[in-house]
Amino acid sequence: MEIKSEVSLQRMNSFGLAAKASQLVSISSVDDVKQLLDIGLTEPFMILGGGSNCLFIEEMYRGLVIKNEILGIEVVAEKDEEVFLKIGAGENWHEVVCWCVDHGYGGIENLSLIPGTIGAAPIQNIGAYGVELKDVFHQLEAVELATGTIRNFDKEECQFGYRNSIFKQALKGQYLITQVYLRLLKRNHLLNTRYGAITSFLEAKSVVSPTIRDISEAVIAIRQSKLPDPKVMGNAGSFFKNPEISPTAFESLQAKFPQIVHYPGTKGLIKVPAGWLIEQCGWKGKRLGNVGCYAQQALVIINYGGATGAEIKAHALRVAQSVKEKFEISLSPEVNFI
Repeated sequence: MEIKSEVSLQRMNSFGLAAKASQLVSISSVDDVKQLLDIGLTEPFMILGGGSNCLFIEEMYRGLVIKNEILGIEVVAEKDEEVFLKIGAGENWHEVVCWCVDHGYGGIENLSLIPGTIGAAPIQNIGAYGVELKDVFHQLEAVELATGTIRNFDKEECQFGYRNSIFKQALKGQYLITQVYLRLLKRNHLLNTRYGAITSFLEAKSVVSPTIRDISEAVIAIRQSKLPDPKVMGNAGSFFKNPEISPTAFESLQAKFPQIVHYPGTKGLIKVPAGWLIEQCGWKGKRLGNVGCYAQQALVIINYGGATGAEIKAHALRVAQSVKEKFEISLSPEVNFI
């Protein structure tokens, strides 16, 4: 383990921002974490996974970046119908999905091609096309950074919500996740094809009885048609959460905007796609300088090259303000401002 100084983060964030860290250390085991704590962890510091959900506002992060590179996939328990996997927090999420599909383990195929690492998945409670991480989550192992104590968190203790968990709230910055345990099905897979785009894709391919591989391939194709490759255009995928509003507020909006797109939300709320709201405000495909909203999906903010984190933040605030003015709905970013 080596702590390096003045390190470029440009290849470690999906926006491709030319940010730097005062110090950076890569950890590949719990022992590395404990060694780091023995040296003494001074603030500020941040834990970096795949860099796909962060926006560096300043050109220099004046603190320690801890790059989580703990790897490994292991079957730790198995039954007739299900399997329990132990996965290192530094593993690439999509590569794990592909590994599971190859082994016939179902449950996360709808989450194909989501950028980031395994360790970031429970923090964000990632989700797509009707499935969330919490649906397959069993438990996780994490190190408390104040004490070096290893603790296990079960699903209830993680307090999962929509793109949310206790690690974004009460325990933010207090733990480093080392291992994530998933519970997946070996057979009798519970396929989720209720999203129209998946159904249309399968119908076009004349797939009548889809497998988990069929679902994964459908999701990959859909995402590739809507989302730009960060290696080509810097982006963090969906920039904002899909807002959820009360039925009363929705009825009022629907009276003004009869074509408003909506879905059932949580706890009786109505979910309105942020991408639709942003598009209605005229931002889809609109570029201002080095920043803009993607032409195929307004929810994605693009770094066309040379943008700073401050420019991207300013653009996001303009977009959110216009949605607030037109629809009286506040957009919350999925992306973390650093």
